[in-house]
Amino acid sequence: MSHRILLLSLFLAPAFADGGSQKSSQSLCSNDVSHKRQKRDWIWNQMHIKEEIDTPLPHHVGKITSSVRNNNAKYIIKGEYANTIFKVEETSGDVYAFERLDREKKAEYELTALIIDRTNNRSLEQPSKFIIKVYDINDNAPVFVQKVFNGSVPEMSPVGTSVTKVTAVDADDPTVSGHATVTYEVTTGSEYFTIDDSG
Repeated sequence: MSHRILLLSLFLAPAFADGGSQKSSQSLCSNDVSHKRQKRDWIWNQMHIKEEIDTPLPHHVGKITSSVRNNNAKYIIKGEYANTIFKVEETSGDVYAFERLDREKKAEYELTALIIDRTNNRSLEQPSKFIIKVYDINDNAPVFVQKVFNGSVPEMSPVGTSVTKVTAVDADDPTVSGHATVTYEVTTGSEYFTIDDSG
C-alpha cells in the first residue's frame, strides 16, 4: 500500500511542475505584450528665433511633433501669446511668429502644445509646455547711466591719478560674446586724460 502511494505521488509531481511552468510562460508572454505597447510622446528640439528679423512675416520658429498616429489629429497651441504672435499649422505642427520680436522686451515665451482629434475635440496626448527663446542681435548702443559725471584732481598730481569713474550699460544679451561689451574713449581732452575699459 505504501508503495502505491509513493508511485502515485511520483506520477503527479511532474504534472504539477508542468502546470506551473506553463502558467509562468503565459505570464511572461503577457508581460512581453504589455512592454511592447508603443509609448506616445511629444518630440521636438528647443525652439528659438532671432529678434528683429527683417524678412516678410510670418517667420518659421520650429515644429511641434507627436508620435500619435491618427488621420484626424490636429495640433493646437495655447498660452498668452498663442494665436496672436504665434500660430501653429494644425496638420504639420509648424509654428510661426506673426510679429517681429524684440529680445529686450521679452526674451522667452512659454506656450502649451496639444494634439486633439478634430472629430470630437478629445486630446490624443497629454498637453506639454515648451519655450520659444528669442536670440539676441547686437542692436543696442551703450547708454551712460547719467547725463553728467563730475570729477576733480589736485594740481600737480602724478600721471595715472584717478579723476572720476563713468558707467555705460548695453541692453543687449551679455551672454552673447561682444553684444553687451562696453569700451570707452576720450574724444575731447585726450592730450590730458585717458580712460580704460572699466570707465
